[in-house]
Amino acid sequence: MDDLQLSSILVAMVRSAPVLIFAALGGLFSERSGIVDISLEGKILASAFAAAAVAHATQNPWWGVLAAIGVSCGVALLHGYVCIHQRGNQLVSGMAINITVSGLTFVLAQFFFQLGGRTPGLDQGRFSVIDFPGAQSLVDIPVLGWLYGKLIGGHTLLVYLAFLMIPLVHWVVNHTRFGLRLRAVGENPHAADTAGVSVAGVRYRALLCGGVLCGFSGAYLSIVQSGFFLRDMSAGNGFLALAALVFGSWRPVHTALGCLMFAFFNALQIQAEGLVFPVIGKVPGSLIQMLPYIFTVIILAGFMAKSVAPKAIGVPFVKSR
Repeated sequence: MDDLQLSSILVAMVRSAPVLIFAALGGLFSERSGIVDISLEGKILASAFAAAAVAHATQNPWWGVLAAIGVSCGVALLHGYVCIHQRGNQLVSGMAINITVSGLTFVLAQFFFQLGGRTPGLDQGRFSVIDFPGAQSLVDIPVLGWLYGKLIGGHTLLVYLAFLMIPLVHWVVNHTRFGLRLRAVGENPHAADTAGVSVAGVRYRALLCGGVLCGFSGAYLSIVQSGFFLRDMSAGNGFLALAALVFGSWRPVHTALGCLMFAFFNALQIQAEGLVFPVIGKVPGSLIQMLPYIFTVIILAGFMAKSVAPKAIGVPFVKSR
């Protein structure tokens, strides 16, 4: 039990949170416009494969990120075409994308690399860690050395970009013309249409914003966290991001706090695996791995009734004549 250190859990939380933060903020754009984005899981997985494959081929992580964004935006546009132009069922479209991407990425990985559905490990194709100036001189100072050198410093650029996105998305959604139109379309698309706002145009732009952010999420997962692509490596992160959206009532800052909470439980699960607890003894690894999802269900059971979703979410828009 002594090995369960809060300092290690907090550092692991910061390193695992970007996957959820990028995806949840991406889903926020889509859902605030009125489009249910169950396809977050598929976009993360597709972009993770594209990032790992291109980063391996070019040995440049930035090309991997660009490929991830391009693939994720393509999936987002496909989802938009079905939901906006064809007025299809948004839940069915999202689940179809998730299932298709799950199988397609495995087949492509096996076709190109013949490694059982995974990509080769990345060497030069990964982001380097950013060490803050003076971190080594503070390493022996209690608390301050850990706070400056490990909790705040010692991460890759994408970690800092994820946390920078929180205030940026908050500003875009709440203090820009696009954000005002985004919220109007999600609440009352007919009123927005009467005011001269293109509902389809706003929703496509919202999906593209979500595609870009999900591209960063998948790229972080494969390039930074793992260093390779593995079949279904998104492991439910897209659904956890949706849970964070519900927890945060579709507000950027509250949603990001939900992502940090889920990342904390995930880090706690990793740290607690294999430990022997007093009285209880050694807990089976499979039970420990269930921790993030158990807490997710418990938390959503308490917050679902309090969350207020955009009024037009999931409803296809039919222009009035």
